[in-house]
Amino acid sequence: MSRRHLPQTDKVTTLQIKNMVCDRCVRVVREELEKLKLDVRSIRLGEAVVVPRSGSLDLQEIRSALEKNGFELLDSRRGRIVERIKTSILQLVRYDEEPGRKAVKDSVYIEQHVGLDYNYLSSLFSSTEGVTIEKYIILQRIERVKELLKYDELSLKEIAFSLGYSSVAHLSNQFKKVTGLTPTQFKNMKDSSRIPLDAV
Repeated sequence: MSRRHLPQTDKVTTLQIKNMVCDRCVRVVREELEKLKLDVRSIRLGEAVVVPRSGSLDLQEIRSALEKNGFELLDSRRGRIVERIKTSILQLVRYDEEPGRKAVKDSVYIEQHVGLDYNYLSSLFSSTEGVTIEKYIILQRIERVKELLKYDELSLKEIAFSLGYSSVAHLSNQFKKVTGLTPTQFKNMKDSSRIPLDAV
């Protein structure tokens, strides 16, 4: 049987998908998979569970449809694990109001969501991405701070608290170290550029 096809209609397949970073991404991926006549059983950041409605699962067709929208179908086990780490970090940073979230260390949260030992995950992530998990979390948090500053709905103190910073000073120091600007300077800039989350 060709490697690009998977068996018949009752075969439930979990697809690992790179660059899904928001609820809109989930909606776009669902629409693309349904256009390909797939029964989408569940979908969340980085993952879709599908069953073909007829025939076999054509991975090349799925890959092409996803790539047109800026997503990537992951094949290797290491790539899938790294994407699950990134997805858990996005959830960590962007959905921090999750009940009990602040009581759990970042490393424990990631380990629980990926289901593998954190030391292994840390080593794999660093060797694959060229940056540590800790640094990646900081970069994602800073992008979230930029977003919240632009919305202008929360004070800097509220932003610091919501993202788990110990103080406004801690947030400000980290922000300046990453961006070269204070949060206030960034907020007052006319063209304060943000980085797309899938490019961090």
